[in-house]
Amino acid sequence: MKKKGLYILVLLLPVQIVFIIFLAGYPELVENWYSRFLYPEISKLMRYGHGFLPFSLGDLLYTFFGILIIRWIIRRFQQKFKNPRFWIIDTLAVLSVVYACFHIFWGFNYYRLPLHETLEIENDYTTEELYQLSEILIRESNKLHNQLTENDSVSVAIPYSKNEIFEKTIEGYANISKDYPELTYKGESLKRSLYSIPLSYMGFNGYLNPFTGEAQVNTQIVAYKIPTTASHEIGHQLGFAKENEANFIACLSTMNHPDAYFRYSGYTFALRYCLNELYRRDSEKFESLKAKLNPGILENYREVEEFWLAHQNPFEPLFQAFYNRFLIVNNQADGMKSYSYVVALLVNYFSEEKNRL
Repeated sequence: MKKKGLYILVLLLPVQIVFIIFLAGYPELVENWYSRFLYPEISKLMRYGHGFLPFSLGDLLYTFFGILIIRWIIRRFQQKFKNPRFWIIDTLAVLSVVYACFHIFWGFNYYRLPLHETLEIENDYTTEELYQLSEILIRESNKLHNQLTENDSVSVAIPYSKNEIFEKTIEGYANISKDYPELTYKGESLKRSLYSIPLSYMGFNGYLNPFTGEAQVNTQIVAYKIPTTASHEIGHQLGFAKENEANFIACLSTMNHPDAYFRYSGYTFALRYCLNELYRRDSEKFESLKAKLNPGILENYREVEEFWLAHQNPFEPLFQAFYNRFLIVNNQADGMKSYSYVVALLVNYFSEEKNRL
């Protein structure tokens, strides 16, 4: 009976893959039946179930499974990979279960409607519209920088502890949910990753554990970046699986935050995306706008760059390449380049806001 069950699981793996390929063609079905109906209940159940734990359950599970994988590899070498029919069946059965859990607990969200369709805004824009938005973001960023520092040449330092930043991140979602009920966040499960140091060397700010629903934040990064990173991971928890959409939601939450430090983090986060895209489209306009920035804002950007430069290593490109491939496989055709889509969302969001006023 045990072997029969394993064979069934193995046979279900290609069935699941075909089903995912089929489902990718029906984003409205995923949106209505999974992302808006089933997933919110699954997600809240997981968050309420172990969100109260002061440590990352998901990181502990990854450690446990990592040990099991190492033991499995050692045993295969000890047995000189004999009887492959048996261990290959076992391996495929486990992969089938993991693949199913990944999609049921969270992964189907990759195939929902694009966020711009949900918000009913456009996903294209002109260079002139990008330039105008960049000017708005620079004015607001400079204003906040002047408010938070006495010198326009010094960087802004977040005065809160990391636990306080987490608490204020949740406050930001409570504030934004008044206008966007779909961003209501209940059953908090925002954790410091036990793997913050390894994540720094891998080049990641944080991640969502799809098997426990915990939002994991790399708390080794520059404190100025933690508000947008934590907000980004909560965006994933709420079912917005694509990186660009979670980035936009992080902008939305922090730019509308009642706390000025969070607004500064949010506006400068959005501004950097816009300036990078403007540089790609029109380097002369980019230079003219860059000259208008308070030097202290550039100093904040420099601090972030220095952090990542200090953690560069020969293996980082491998991790980035793996994650890029993961994004492509999971319905993000441009891989990590798809992050630039956040600019389109920002331009059209601000355009809609202006029209409402």
